[in-house]
Amino acid sequence: MNYSFYDFLTMVGSLGMFLYGMKMMSESLQKVAGQKMRSILSAMTSNRFFGVLTGFFVTTVVQSSSATTVMVVGFVNAGLITLKESIGVIMGANIGTTVTGWIITIFGFKMSISDYSLPMIAIGLPLIFSKVASRRSWGEFLVGFALLFLGLDFLKGSVPNINENPEILSFVQSFMGLGFGSTLIFLAIGTLLTVVIQSSSATMALTFVMVNQGWISFEMAAAMVLGENIGTTITANLAASVGNLSAKRAALVHLLFNVLGIVWMLLVFRQFTGAIDHFVTNHQGVSPSESPAAIPTALAIFHTTFNVLNVLLFVWFTPLLEKIVVRMIPQRDKDSEEEFRLKFITTGMLSTPELSLLQAKKEVQFFAKHTIKMFGFFRKLIDEKSDKKFNKLFTKIQKYEGICDNVEVEITNYLSQVSQYKMSETGQRRMRSMLKLVGDLESVGDCNFNLARTVNRMREKKITFNQEAMDKLELMFNLVEEALEEMRSNLNMDETAVNLNKAIQLEKRVNNYRSQLKAEHLDNLGKEVYSYEAGILFNDLFSECEKLADYVINVSEALEEVASRKTRPNPHM
Repeated sequence: MNYSFYDFLTMVGSLGMFLYGMKMMSESLQKVAGQKMRSILSAMTSNRFFGVLTGFFVTTVVQSSSATTVMVVGFVNAGLITLKESIGVIMGANIGTTVTGWIITIFGFKMSISDYSLPMIAIGLPLIFSKVASRRSWGEFLVGFALLFLGLDFLKGSVPNINENPEILSFVQSFMGLGFGSTLIFLAIGTLLTVVIQSSSATMALTFVMVNQGWISFEMAAAMVLGENIGTTITANLAASVGNLSAKRAALVHLLFNVLGIVWMLLVFRQFTGAIDHFVTNHQGVSPSESPAAIPTALAIFHTTFNVLNVLLFVWFTPLLEKIVVRMIPQRDKDSEEEFRLKFITTGMLSTPELSLLQAKKEVQFFAKHTIKMFGFFRKLIDEKSDKKFNKLFTKIQKYEGICDNVEVEITNYLSQVSQYKMSETGQRRMRSMLKLVGDLESVGDCNFNLARTVNRMREKKITFNQEAMDKLELMFNLVEEALEEMRSNLNMDETAVNLNKAIQLEKRVNNYRSQLKAEHLDNLGKEVYSYEAGILFNDLFSECEKLADYVINVSEALEEVASRKTRPNPHM
């Protein structure tokens, strides 16, 4: 055999250049449209048709349905969108992934875009070194676009020549001519390749090259494309394996939707491919079954038509699909569902740093939500009379504090990974802001635990405060809770819209009230209104609340730095 290991490495390298070009092109587009994409993703509503458009748009830009569905699984995992809302987005992602086929067909086979690749790099390279962020992104887009098609061109040239290596054709042909069995075999090959490469776009490129070289027929290539639709669901299911119940259901919807689509397509496969063959023959004058040159166009039409018809068919059955997956993955017990865990970044890095930052921000928002929840547990704890319920609440706060420590480490590690990639200036500021505030959120968790420990000491020593003292503490708790809610409100809005006025005002009120209580406390100790030991615990409670409020204002200030581009001094430090 004339095909050497060197030739094999050349083919793998060509595929690598194709994938790198696609990644570079995708990242640059997201930098250009980063803010708009964030708005589109956050605007997902319960309208299933709008969800389909959202999924289509995002996948078209990202050029990866896997990235879109992994992100959607993360959103469902965090409870930001419902299972029903996610179904439309997943369906739209399937249509969006067909754009890759058209790009390869038009630019890779219809015209020799590789002839223009080097001039495109010549234009794009100087832009990459520009000081203007948008120009750099467009430069990266041009270079990525050029590398994508250079890789495809090399891939076409690096696959074995059938005339020189007839044994390859005989190997492939051994799977053909088996009727419906051949269709199933090539469907399985398409699935396996996509699972191994973890990119339906790369498998699509390989399929197009195989048909262009005359290795396989149009029908077998169409079967491989169907297999790619199943293979691409594996990534989302792997991501959901570490997610919660809703995430597993969203991933299962993706698998179920694609498998059901392939089932009905296999029933009419011969007739459907025959109709595509007839359509291409009428419009191009060449039949895909007779000329390999006509297959790429036929394959792109097949892929798009199938996915569009599949969405049009199943979009009406969204509620039914939801019921099926709920039945297949039933509700677990309440305690396990209450488990506090990472909701977004457990799904791994997304295709680009800009989307990964969005994922991290949602994780930070969820982190903040649970530190606020911890403060709510503490307030229940101080009023709890039952020993059993008290111990259960204290154990829960203790558990949350330990998890807060782990969450801080996980988010920081994730952001450190993201920082290794190129991103826009706003993205860099957003990342630095999150690195600052996750530490403060963890400190809020520590303060909550310290407050709970103080209440636990009160219970152990059987110390109680009179109603007047409790009323004063309640006022402090209300101020802290208001500050926490303002922090959450700031975290949930775009950083450029954050206004610190209310947060600063609340922090000053907490500081002033702490000073007032401290003066009264010293006075009460002198008058022996309560014992020294009780006074220490009373002082610990309101002082820890003031400390907690300091960390809360730090979070809002870190957010504001994204828009202001400067670090403001902390007046409370």
